[in-house]
Amino acid sequence: MLLVDTTIVSVANPAIKAALDPDTNNLDNVVWVTSAYLLAYAVPLLITGRLGDRFGPKNIYLIGLAVFTLASLWCGLSTTLEGLIIARAAQGLGAAFMTPQTMAVITRTFPPDRRGAAMGLWGATAGVATLVGPLLGGLLVDALGWEWIFFVNLPVGVVGFVLAWMLVPSLETHRHRFDVVGVVLSAVALFLIVFGLQEGEKHDWGVIVGPITVWGLIIAGAVVLVLFVVQQRFTRSEALVPLALFRDRNFSGANVAIAAVGFTVTAMSLPFMFYLQLARELSPTQAALLMIPMAVMSGALAPAAGKLLDRVDPRLILVPGLLCVAGGQLWNAAMTNMDTPTWMFLLPSAVIGIGNAGMWGPLATTATRNLPPRQAGAGAGIYNTTRTIGSVVGSAAIAAFMQSRLEANLPGLADAPAGVAETGPMPPEIAAGFSAGMAQAMLLPAAVMAVALVASFFLGRYRKTDSAR
Repeated sequence: MLLVDTTIVSVANPAIKAALDPDTNNLDNVVWVTSAYLLAYAVPLLITGRLGDRFGPKNIYLIGLAVFTLASLWCGLSTTLEGLIIARAAQGLGAAFMTPQTMAVITRTFPPDRRGAAMGLWGATAGVATLVGPLLGGLLVDALGWEWIFFVNLPVGVVGFVLAWMLVPSLETHRHRFDVVGVVLSAVALFLIVFGLQEGEKHDWGVIVGPITVWGLIIAGAVVLVLFVVQQRFTRSEALVPLALFRDRNFSGANVAIAAVGFTVTAMSLPFMFYLQLARELSPTQAALLMIPMAVMSGALAPAAGKLLDRVDPRLILVPGLLCVAGGQLWNAAMTNMDTPTWMFLLPSAVIGIGNAGMWGPLATTATRNLPPRQAGAGAGIYNTTRTIGSVVGSAAIAAFMQSRLEANLPGLADAPAGVAETGPMPPEIAAGFSAGMAQAMLLPAAVMAVALVASFFLGRYRKTDSAR
């Protein structure tokens, strides 16, 4: 449900902008619908993983599912963009309670030499979500309105709650102390950095209000982040981030790689969907249909990749997978113009799907293989936090970059009287400039994927003796 919700919103963004923010040409306003969710998702992850260790992953999962489902109702009932953004933040909080528990249950239930297959199935849900989310989102937006992309979570949440209550095992709990200072420092650092990135283009990377500047916020966030790391090193309480976990090179490398992957996956769909729906005038459903090859290839190949990972060097799966995602994104960017036949976008979609299959499960398996049961929640929390931080920064960065590229290709766009979400076809000269801006924006997530590629070379081959640690 969490993954479907993310992909549904990416398809619905143009419709949400047209309904709740039609009078401006700033795309970064509506992107806060995604960024608020991701920010509220990322900040608590470090402590929610520990809460699962302390009170049981099943209990914390059920609390998160209830919060997420109720927040979905709130989202659908929102009548202003600001109200929707606040509701999405509440939804992100529920997601933060749920996510670490899924990895923790797998880590604590399956032995290391069988965990690859289990994580492969876990990773395959990403492929299912990339199929169900866009298609369901497109159909709901076209037929019933954008509100229904949130209302659809209500029956799923209720059924999921009952099934989790009945089927998810109750696991042994471990006592933990909670680092309140660390929570505050990490929250402040993330908020300052993301807010600065998100609002930078709107304020011309200058003054926001009074003496507060965009770069001042970003630098302050970086300073607080350094203070957080130092505080974690010397705290007398139980560290929110046990730095000793990073001595394992697989855990460290997988965390770097998943941050870059989170950035790329979040950032690459936003400019593509705006291009398809605004410049090419496709409906949300038609735009979503172009993602079918990606979903089918990812969902079909991910379980096989997981089983293979139990026997081979993870780099043999990861490196080709990351190259496929980056290559498919570059291919998309090259074709993002007004002359490319629409069906051609099915080809890079399939390539990205193949890459996805070799990315999610192998990275999660590699990160968690050597974690002791007592640290399963903490490790899963850290891993999901780095992924979500990458997604948050990706959402903020792509919003700023999209707006920057639009201003470069369509000078004076921000001062134009009509919004880009206004109904009706774009004039050819506007559509061409808009397409060029979105194509240039797509290059950013492709470039960031290089970070994941470099990190993957530092991962080590799994050895059977590792399971004894």
